[in-house]
Amino acid sequence: MKKRALITGVNGMDGSHLSDFLLEKDYEVFGMERRSSTKNRTNTHHLIGKINFISGDLTDQNSLVRVLKECDPHEVYNLGSQSFVGESWNTPEQTSNVTGLGVLRILEALRETNSDARFYQASTSEMFGRMVENPAKESTPFYPRSPYGVAKLYGHWITKNYRESYDMYAVSGILFNHESERRGLEFVTRKISDGVAKIHLGLSDHISLGNLDSKRDWGYAPDYVEAMWMMLQEESPDDFVIATNETHSIRDFLDAAFNHAGILDWKNHVKQDPRFMRPAEVAVLRGDYSKAERVLGWKPKTSFESLVKKMVDSDIKKLSK
Repeated sequence: MKKRALITGVNGMDGSHLSDFLLEKDYEVFGMERRSSTKNRTNTHHLIGKINFISGDLTDQNSLVRVLKECDPHEVYNLGSQSFVGESWNTPEQTSNVTGLGVLRILEALRETNSDARFYQASTSEMFGRMVENPAKESTPFYPRSPYGVAKLYGHWITKNYRESYDMYAVSGILFNHESERRGLEFVTRKISDGVAKIHLGLSDHISLGNLDSKRDWGYAPDYVEAMWMMLQEESPDDFVIATNETHSIRDFLDAAFNHAGILDWKNHVKQDPRFMRPAEVAVLRGDYSKAERVLGWKPKTSFESLVKKMVDSDIKKLSK
């Protein structure tokens, strides 16, 4: 019998890549999406007919109970959230409700239905925020610097509490920044790759960005969804940092993207806009994935330069059409 997996936030970048990965593993995949008049399936259009789309909402526990009863999964991957850090300052209450309390609701739904499904919670490096230790590992103290980071920290701790209180198989993957060709246009990395492609094709002359000196630990999303799956295959549940142990600034990303498009001097093509500055900036994020390598046998496969090239090439191809 095929294993069944439920993925919340299936239409996002990670959800679509995880669906691809699990289908290759011969899973039956159920992708949860919010009910709406128009479905945003940009990332999952190729999955129509291959996975089962199912309506559910992280703000409605009854819908989560129904979803669990309907698909009876062996594994649940909670990737659904309001995931844009900048937007969390504009909608802090909604971010907290979906990204934080949504985790509680799905854990309660699992408990109420007596499900023995293994549960994965998508935690984030934004929980480290103002880094107390660099690079950050599983034991590093948290210091979130945004409503998104705070909401994710609640989800992380409530997952640990349900694991210890109810003997549930529940783990959190503390994933550092990871990107792909399917990243939303509101995120800075995709904003850069899309902007560079437009400049390359003569469709635009500049990109508007915020702080160019922020440094992040960037990996490739398909590498990271494999780590999610690997965590749920372990005999005992545990939490893991998934990262590359490297940092690159926004300027480094711009260098790599423009250079790949044949533009060596990009300064006149980039404008800084105060609208894109965060109220509380996170200067640097860097993770130590040594525990994941030691226990899971996981390590990143895709270099920073390859990641940037993949994104730029993809956007040039899309816009050329």
